[in-house]
Amino acid sequence: MVSLIYIFWMYVILFAVIGAMRGWAKELLVSFSVILALALNHLLQRYIQMFQNLDIMSLFWIRTWITIALVYFGYQTVGAEKLLAKARKEKLQDALFGAVMGAINGYLVVGTVWTYLHDANYPFPTIFYAPNDAIAVEIARLMAWMPPHAFGEPGIYFAVMIAFVFVIVVFI
Repeated sequence: MVSLIYIFWMYVILFAVIGAMRGWAKELLVSFSVILALALNHLLQRYIQMFQNLDIMSLFWIRTWITIALVYFGYQTVGAEKLLAKARKEKLQDALFGAVMGAINGYLVVGTVWTYLHDANYPFPTIFYAPNDAIAVEIARLMAWMPPHAFGEPGIYFAVMIAFVFVIVVFI
């Protein structure tokens, strides 16, 4: 069975390849959609009583589907090539920075879903199992750096504000 650590890094590399093909401007919009999903999940879980009373499996699915839905819409780019043309200077720079942004998006998306899976204690025993050896120590170390935990309470609010300022300054 393949460790979740390897699957995580495999997806980060896959997202980097996708980012190199799409370019950094489009990938930046995906990053902002993940930040918005993290903020929305945080606000729902913290301030909405209904979400605080959910069982762990329902909470896992709701948080995961909110993240996947917003990431999906982040990857759907409209015919705004005129706006994105401002961001593109050279193809090589666009591809390289797109790869970096894609890797960051891989970390954000896959790390977020993995954190939700970890918080639910790996509820699919035939697919994932709760690690119980040296891998568990490494996963526990990685979980501290995954997006929902890394941003934290005030950090996610600042990330949303910075994202909106960036959208207003660069894309509008």
